[in-house]
Amino acid sequence: MDVKRVLVFAGKLGYQTRSFDAAARKLGVELGFVTDRCHQLDDPWGDRAIAVHFESPETAAYTVLEKIRHSGERVDGILALGDRPAVAAAYVARGLGLTYNHPAAVEACRSKLRMREVFRDAGLLVPWFRAVALQPAPEPALLGISYPCVLKPLSLSASTGVIRANNREEFLAAAARVRRVLESPEILANREANLDQMIVEGYIPGREVAVEGLLTDGEFRVLAIFDKADSLEGPFFEETIYVTPSRLTEMQQKEIEACAVGAVRALGLSHGPVHAEFRINEEGLWPLEVAPRPIGGLCARALRFVNSKSDEAIGLEELLLREAVEMPAGNWKREAAASGVMMIPVPASGVLEGVEGESSARAVAGVTDLEITARLHDYIAAWPEGSSYLGFLFARGESAEEVERALRRAHGELRFVIRERLAVEHPVTGRVVG
Repeated sequence: MDVKRVLVFAGKLGYQTRSFDAAARKLGVELGFVTDRCHQLDDPWGDRAIAVHFESPETAAYTVLEKIRHSGERVDGILALGDRPAVAAAYVARGLGLTYNHPAAVEACRSKLRMREVFRDAGLLVPWFRAVALQPAPEPALLGISYPCVLKPLSLSASTGVIRANNREEFLAAAARVRRVLESPEILANREANLDQMIVEGYIPGREVAVEGLLTDGEFRVLAIFDKADSLEGPFFEETIYVTPSRLTEMQQKEIEACAVGAVRALGLSHGPVHAEFRINEEGLWPLEVAPRPIGGLCARALRFVNSKSDEAIGLEELLLREAVEMPAGNWKREAAASGVMMIPVPASGVLEGVEGESSARAVAGVTDLEITARLHDYIAAWPEGSSYLGFLFARGESAEEVERALRRAHGELRFVIRERLAVEHPVTGRVVG
């Protein structure tokens, strides 16, 4: 039997990779993993994952290619889960002669500054922007900063370190906070580039949407448009509710699709999953970010696809695996029912001591699942320092409004017991954290 094999690049193995593993077993596809972990440990989790450091993508790719050469294992497709692994995945695909995005295109997606430059040069709507060094402390009056503006780290994801400022005092406080985020042990441990600067850009008012799409040999197909139900106006930009189908007009949705195609082409992306975010206002459509990866966390569970040749609905993971190994894909389209996910927000930084109301939340009409992913007795950070949610709520219904109501009602049933962390001195940096 000719068993197809997909190499999955992931920052860590967890609930998202387990979802892909389940889809692979269903399809009879074998998965191999490439993860960011210490190479000195000899397969500590028994998953046979290849250990690399994603901050050096070319070196990581060389390690992977050598492992493949020595093992003789076949690779039929490549998938990257998350922003950090995507560049190494592109280099490996190029080394194996597999259809995938060019490394230069993926590199452009990793830098918010480079992405803004690409969108500007392609004639897409972009706010004013500039790169700003964090040391010495920037003086906005000397930089010609206007307000409101948004300060962002160059390469972090999940809105970590993203802060709106409406005046000089808020700008100075935000810049200091971004610098602390980038100097935190958690960020330094990832060995990201450009931790000494940020991008500052004009704030874009309007509604925000997310697009899940798929590229096949340069042809872009929209799989779903999510409305972001909560207004993201700052000062921080923690996301909460995604609902599909979008409640925007058909004309607006066509404009979003056209803008997504323009953004993807400008970046030079050509193959694989795409997650993109846009703002829409009276001036038009503004591409915020485009990433050559699927939607993160467990959010993919909000998507199910059907076609005329099958009575079975499949998930996004199965659809992407089919595409990766060039299985007969069929005309899979998102189901007719409305669906949504709430990324359960973190109300305050601290140690999670308990969760109450789970049974009541699951009992809300329309709710299909609740996953608490934060671990008890672990520290969890609120935004803008945070990057992980307390968990995920899922709902389905006849309309987007019905789904949104179910998610909000279920969230109202939950109570998270979070206590303040004791102040301690970090053993490496010497900084007191708490």
